[in-house]
Amino acid sequence: MRVWVLPRRALKRSLRFSKRFLGCFRNMSQDLCEPLLESPPSKPGPYSATDIIQMINIRNAKLVAILLIAGFVFYHGALHVTYGADSCKWLLSDGRFQGNNVWQSYGCMMHTYTPANAQMCMEYLSFLHQKNKIVFVGDSRTRDLYFQFLRHFGFNEDVSNWKREERHKDHTFSAHNLNLEVHFKWRPIVNDSWIQMIDEFYHEEPTLTIASAGSWQMKKSNGSADGLMDFKVSFTSWAAKADDYLAAKPRARLIWSLQDPVDAENLEPSRRMVTNELIDEYNMAAMDILKANPRIWVWSSARLVTQGMMSGGSVHTDGLHLINAPKNIHVQMLLNLYCNDKMNYEDGTCCSAADKVTVLQKITFGFFGYCFFAWLASSMWKRMERRSRTPTTNGNVLPSTGNCGLRASGREDNLEKFIKVHGAFLRFGLILVYGFLCDRTTFFMKDNKYFTNLNFWLPFGYLFALGIFFTAESKFTQVLHRDQTDEWKGWMQLVILIYHMTGASRILPIYMHMRILVSAYLFLSGFGHFTYFFKKGDFGLSRFFQVMFRMNFLVFGLCLMMNRPFQFYYFVPLISYWYAVTYVVFALPPRVTAMSCDAKPYNYLYVVLKLVAMLAFSSILYTSEVFFERIFVTRPWKALFVTPDDDIHEWWFRWSLDRYSMAYGAIFGLGYHLVHKYHLVDDSNHSNLWTRGWTLAFTLLATLGMGAYTTFTFFCRSKPECNEVHSYVVFVPLLAFVVLRNVSGVLRTRYSTMFAWFGKISLELFVGQFHMWLAADTHGVLVLVPSYPVANVLVTSFIFVCLAHEIHRVTEVLTPLLVPNDWKPLLRNFLIFLCILIPIGIQDGMF
Repeated sequence: MRVWVLPRRALKRSLRFSKRFLGCFRNMSQDLCEPLLESPPSKPGPYSATDIIQMINIRNAKLVAILLIAGFVFYHGALHVTYGADSCKWLLSDGRFQGNNVWQSYGCMMHTYTPANAQMCMEYLSFLHQKNKIVFVGDSRTRDLYFQFLRHFGFNEDVSNWKREERHKDHTFSAHNLNLEVHFKWRPIVNDSWIQMIDEFYHEEPTLTIASAGSWQMKKSNGSADGLMDFKVSFTSWAAKADDYLAAKPRARLIWSLQDPVDAENLEPSRRMVTNELIDEYNMAAMDILKANPRIWVWSSARLVTQGMMSGGSVHTDGLHLINAPKNIHVQMLLNLYCNDKMNYEDGTCCSAADKVTVLQKITFGFFGYCFFAWLASSMWKRMERRSRTPTTNGNVLPSTGNCGLRASGREDNLEKFIKVHGAFLRFGLILVYGFLCDRTTFFMKDNKYFTNLNFWLPFGYLFALGIFFTAESKFTQVLHRDQTDEWKGWMQLVILIYHMTGASRILPIYMHMRILVSAYLFLSGFGHFTYFFKKGDFGLSRFFQVMFRMNFLVFGLCLMMNRPFQFYYFVPLISYWYAVTYVVFALPPRVTAMSCDAKPYNYLYVVLKLVAMLAFSSILYTSEVFFERIFVTRPWKALFVTPDDDIHEWWFRWSLDRYSMAYGAIFGLGYHLVHKYHLVDDSNHSNLWTRGWTLAFTLLATLGMGAYTTFTFFCRSKPECNEVHSYVVFVPLLAFVVLRNVSGVLRTRYSTMFAWFGKISLELFVGQFHMWLAADTHGVLVLVPSYPVANVLVTSFIFVCLAHEIHRVTEVLTPLLVPNDWKPLLRNFLIFLCILIPIGIQDGMF
């Protein structure tokens, strides 16, 4: 057997390469790898593997993200110029099945209209003084669609047993309470009667007309070429007449539906001449003629639905007429076409116009425009100043001396700060503009969410495999140290993103486990803030405002740019409220710290009483909704807790789910301090917290606790029932996880660098997903790569993570500048903020 031995030089080079590669990911928490090539390659030629690894860093990733965004803006702009930007036509033109006969329209989201939704639509349109007059024109297949449409409005009569004379005639359905008239005109062959019908439309004025015919023409002509020619002649005359009518009646819509394919094997002998090849010829003829009559819309996606469902089995009752499944999708398309623009369902973007830009949004755009010009002018001024100075022989600039030098130095510092602030706001503004383009316009496409077990569990398993691969030794050994809490926040945030992307909330056990993750954020927040207050005793207002600024900066910008209320970003109001409560509870006298408790142990009683008061206050609010509403619906802070409809139920729901989670974290923090003080655990080294016997016992108890909660999620019957119990028992899986994660010294001192990196930007990921990764306010999925869902998820996720990281960096830059430690500039900036907030609050009804 031949043994290959690497030369010593090659071996050293290989080891250096491995160290740099792994070091890149071990230092992810320190902004990934440091920049790029510090110097150009010494020799011309291709980059080495080491050079390429050096290029994998967040700075270059952001450059790639910028190029991708620019490319997709150009690509989608070209699509709009070439094919138009009308999502109504997207709805009628194309689409695909996502699986299990779930139809996804091309580029837009379809709302699923229940009978109640459909009737509400007609009532609302009637309230707006719109006449709901819908006409179906054509043969027996169009008549089937007509009856399927009526079933959304209380028509339940079985028409299958009707005699031929009853079926082959005009029909009318009226619902006076809905101001609705639906007509079917029996016109199985396109001839002069179709032209006469257009003349009647000038008087009848239908708001929507669906026309389709051809199979009877094929049958009557026995599939001959003469029949096709007659169809072309008659259809040309009718299309020209209809186009003139639509020009005179711009509010009317007329749709020509292409003929669906047939199941040739199951056709009756008298219909065997109706072949799919002949249907294609008729459809091509109609499409060619309608190119000259663009006001008539071609409905081709209905045919695609039938074709797609035929691949999974027969969808015809007799080879010609369809079963209910494809017709239901056809009806949903029609309802989305007719209702979406007025009903404003969040998950229905097809045929729905974008919201109008408000005055506040225009002012926000103006502010970021000012930041651009201010940053540009100040940067140019700085460059000109540097050029005007006299350089020395080595290229440096001579320093100024005396009072002039001090003044010049002060001006330079102010200029640097000015450039830094405006540059940070400019980057932040550009990110918000991207979010606005994604979610407040119809420029980029949007898809409906679609849940399958594979869609959820495959990325879940893949990300956890990656996270486990990139692990490192932590410099900390204590329970819930910084690396570990960052890791916990990171993997939780990634799971929440998968949960939102796949629409997994309909699966009750998954939904309840997501509730644990949200509670865990508050638990960690309570633990962290309590530990900080208790150990350091820092109750200064500057730190309070700095924490509030970091939590709310992104949300404040999104509220202005996206025209959404503060409560829309429910998680940030929740953690902000609980942080404020925790601060007030422990800042009020008597202020107790670890040092004061060590000096006077009875001070522990004050800590316990404060925690009990925190729990009692939450319980009182929960038991009295009247008291709850009096507190949170009081001006001026009312606008922070209600929806645009002046409803506080959403805040009540979110608050009540986790009303004890923050307190659980603080109680755990106190308990950890006590067991550590009295040496009941030892986490000062890499060994286990307890002896072998106790370790096994606590591990078993923690495993049972986790299993008990999971079992509970499978046995509770509904979300309200589960939510009612959740707040009382959520501490069980939380404590169980803390024990399992920390009981072993090996597990406690190692952490996933990948998850920890994501944990540092978890807040930006949670909030930013609303508009920069998902779509339609999280009800759909942003589409940059149409028709390729996997590639689209990879591209949008890459861009989104880069943007979230940049928002985090901008927040870090602005926090010390806008919320300084010195109380005078802090007070000044706070008053400026109030001056900005008061006019906004007056507009939103805060005062």
